[in-house]
Amino acid sequence: MKLAVQEQLLPGRTLQEKFTFAVEAGFDAIELRGKGDFHFASRLTELKRALADGVVMPTVCVDMPHFIGDFDPAKRKDAIQQLRSQLTVIAELGGIGVMTPASWGQFSRRLPPFEPPRGPDDDREVLAEALGTLGEHAQRNGVKIMLEPLNRYENHMVNTLAEAVSYCAMDSIRVVGDTYHMNIEEDDPCRSLVEAGPYLAHMQISESNRNQPGTGHLDWAAQLATLDAIGYDGYLALECRLRGEPEIVLPQTAAFIRKFI
Repeated sequence: MKLAVQEQLLPGRTLQEKFTFAVEAGFDAIELRGKGDFHFASRLTELKRALADGVVMPTVCVDMPHFIGDFDPAKRKDAIQQLRSQLTVIAELGGIGVMTPASWGQFSRRLPPFEPPRGPDDDREVLAEALGTLGEHAQRNGVKIMLEPLNRYENHMVNTLAEAVSYCAMDSIRVVGDTYHMNIEEDDPCRSLVEAGPYLAHMQISESNRNQPGTGHLDWAAQLATLDAIGYDGYLALECRLRGEPEIVLPQTAAFIRKFI
């Protein structure tokens, strides 16, 4: 397994400076963020220059104001177009793919009014259609679209790894595990990783409190041993808040995780 860290967590003005710091801190790669309005495509020159300079950028985490499961058809259409563009760009960089949740911050069944304006069957139809379109585009470009389950307070549609796996209708549609969300939603995180193993393309890591690993109560030894046992050899990408300055926290976090992999 290899370690990555999201670009916004790293000090430095350029991707080259950020990557130099990341490697010195104990990481192997940078996880990029894909904003809306085709912002990611507008970075192509910057990204290609960084790639030529040896910066490793295997994945993109979506960072848009709306998502493929939005209740508004126009916003869903835009999210699909944005993700198609991001898939094209990461393919040009020789990366793995792009990840997205069904939605984020749109609705929670745990908060009033408790019942969303769209039922479960329609939710599934909307998501399956979007992922089918994106999966075909990803397949043509040799990359993957990766669906990330979020916890029940952030997304009402896809909360567990098993639910995400149920959308993997083609090889180019895969699943992202996130240890923070899994801590809330999975009855047994290790068992869930085993069951989702054949579809697991990427992992994001943060603590039970959403800060850096080592500041909460997650059983890192067990979960990382499980990933090793199922043959997962992808990235563990740090996506969290940092409790402390990055110059101090990031090397400590990399060292903490490397004790278990």
